[in-house]
Amino acid sequence: MVDSQYYLPNDIGVSALECGEAFRLLSPQEKMYAHYLSRAAWYGGLAVLLQTSPESVDIFVLLQKIFRRQAPAELEKVATAAGLSSEDYQAFLVYAAGLYANMGNYKSFGDTKFIPNLPKFKALVWASQAFQEQSTEMEALWNSCSCLLYSLEDRQKQLGLGDKGITTYFSGNCCLEDAEVAQKFLDSKVSWFHIQSDQCSLLCFLQSVVTIWTFFLSASVYCFPFSLCGECESCCGNYSFEDKEFIVRRGDYAPLMEKVCSYLQQAEVYAANENQKKMIEEYRRSFTLGSIEAHKEGSRYWIKDKGPIVESYIGFIESYRDPFGSRGEFEGFVAVVNKAMSERFAKLVSSAEVLLPELPWPREFEKDKFLKPDFTSLDVLTFAGSGIPAGINIPNYDDIRQSEGFKNVSLGNVLAVAYSTKKEKLTFLEEADKDLFLKWKSPSFEVQVGLHELLGHGSGKLFVEDDKGKFNFDQSKVINPETGELVSSWYRGSETWDSKFSTIASSYEECRAECVGLYLCLNKQVLSIFGHEGQDAMDVVYVNWLSMVRAGLLGLEFYTPESKSWRQAHMQARFVILRVLLEAGEGLVGLEEVTGQDGKPDARITVDRSKIPTVGKDAINSFLRKLQVYKATADVEGGRALYDKYSTVSDSGAHNFLRLRETVLLRKEARKMFVQANTRVNGDNVELVEYEGNAAGLIRSFTERFQDDADQLEADLLQLNRRDAPCWC
Repeated sequence: MVDSQYYLPNDIGVSALECGEAFRLLSPQEKMYAHYLSRAAWYGGLAVLLQTSPESVDIFVLLQKIFRRQAPAELEKVATAAGLSSEDYQAFLVYAAGLYANMGNYKSFGDTKFIPNLPKFKALVWASQAFQEQSTEMEALWNSCSCLLYSLEDRQKQLGLGDKGITTYFSGNCCLEDAEVAQKFLDSKVSWFHIQSDQCSLLCFLQSVVTIWTFFLSASVYCFPFSLCGECESCCGNYSFEDKEFIVRRGDYAPLMEKVCSYLQQAEVYAANENQKKMIEEYRRSFTLGSIEAHKEGSRYWIKDKGPIVESYIGFIESYRDPFGSRGEFEGFVAVVNKAMSERFAKLVSSAEVLLPELPWPREFEKDKFLKPDFTSLDVLTFAGSGIPAGINIPNYDDIRQSEGFKNVSLGNVLAVAYSTKKEKLTFLEEADKDLFLKWKSPSFEVQVGLHELLGHGSGKLFVEDDKGKFNFDQSKVINPETGELVSSWYRGSETWDSKFSTIASSYEECRAECVGLYLCLNKQVLSIFGHEGQDAMDVVYVNWLSMVRAGLLGLEFYTPESKSWRQAHMQARFVILRVLLEAGEGLVGLEEVTGQDGKPDARITVDRSKIPTVGKDAINSFLRKLQVYKATADVEGGRALYDKYSTVSDSGAHNFLRLRETVLLRKEARKMFVQANTRVNGDNVELVEYEGNAAGLIRSFTERFQDDADQLEADLLQLNRRDAPCWC
């Protein structure tokens, strides 16, 4: 019997992202700008299929061909005639919607594979109109993906490197040691490649055949090996490094990047100002030539574009799903500013310089100057990629963030529906806490997201010695508060946070930001900014801490005992915080295994709200200071030892976390999927096309999104996938 965690349940939550009102308030120029940026984002987002698994593209094309010829309602009649029950057909729709929502057949949140929960998938494919019209092509597609479609061999159950899982960031014969050598090679050539070793988002594939390693340098339109217009000079070619031969090439995802650049060029016509125009020009240059310097330059113009009505960002951004924690996955978003909520965030930004000194590390460990960012609440129109977050702090380039600034965004219409739930589905809480939790979950999460993004990711200094031997701190005076001695380690040359801390970097940083949120939500000024006073403010704090503790327990779903690895950075971070708060003792947090009303294993968590400002605050104070000190001083050994200690999941000690994991899996609720609108140009106007909030609506949104050039697009995707197929064997 297959473990239910590898199925998407038929009753999975599916919600439409409401953005109609915000879109209608845009001017005709702003609507055109948003439309073409959205088109660029959606076409770039298709690269995620290639970044996820070897079979994702084939499954995507198979589904597109089926649904382009028969909408879900029409196909249901065919399914019934083919012998599928109504439950089977709903399972088919849910699987297809999940494939689209995650841009692949692995969950974007948790990296676990999901398979169809129906035995007659093939029968439905054979009965479809697409098969009747193109039987040879459809059968070939089915044969190319059907085995992997259902396969749950140990290595294929989750994403990972080597024998720990599946990845298309590295070829099938690469292991962690290979990734480390490759990283050293990139670090040694950083001055040639014009990239930072921690942001290899434009080096999307590593293929290893004996000792000949090939890097595809950059997602770019051009595939030529020589320099173009002075870009990427001396990048492409053959190199020897540590007795290995490296071949560097450009031109990954070329057909997709060509579409991205075409739509960006059309968006530029409707830009509101020079910063937006220059931003788009640099993005186009980046995706055309494979230049990360151009993307960084575009990001600089993006930071300068203060308070736009239509906000956007695009590129290879987050490295959560690279098993080595370095290469970025594509994402692009377009959103409209929610002015009322943005006013609150603006007040938080204005208070940042007062709040930063409250953090538990010496002044020398904070940035020399806080560069006030834009912090806006946005209603998402388009978010292309593997998933939609609640908030974002970007760009991820350390040098820009440290000296030039960043932006924060909170995605308001995502927050409104993503974390809502029904009382009967609330797990692991005391009955007395449930009503309070439901009342204050969204407001408390809004506070947590604001603090997490602005003062979590936006705080803290990295000690650096550059290539010329210049330090950004006084190494003869700055004292390490954990040792009482002078700081003795720092980042050198091309070293960055991601390249040094690699596999734990993402989760460690998310944990640091979450701790900042917990710590500063105790501040009355912060609570007042968000409109919470008196007893309401105390309830917001309580629910925020209770929610974090509960999330730490829920995080066990994303731990794989067989490989002793975590599959989701944020959930690992929250489990670590749970462990820290349990260790604090004095009755602050309780975690008890019980038997549920259904007679099955259950658990209960409690938080003593009276001890949050004392025991809780002291525990987070000490832990957060350690996190920042290890990060600032590039102390990988100390940081990894600390983080690994609290990340450990075992059956020994006061709590049997391995057994609790089984309870969490037994009672888990599937993560919601979102249906996003499309935009369509009609003469001089742009229309918003909205869909129903269910699996069929999500499917229709994707088939209509790519219908204009569907045959060519699908052929391009298949060609890209076939090119790389030998790498995954």
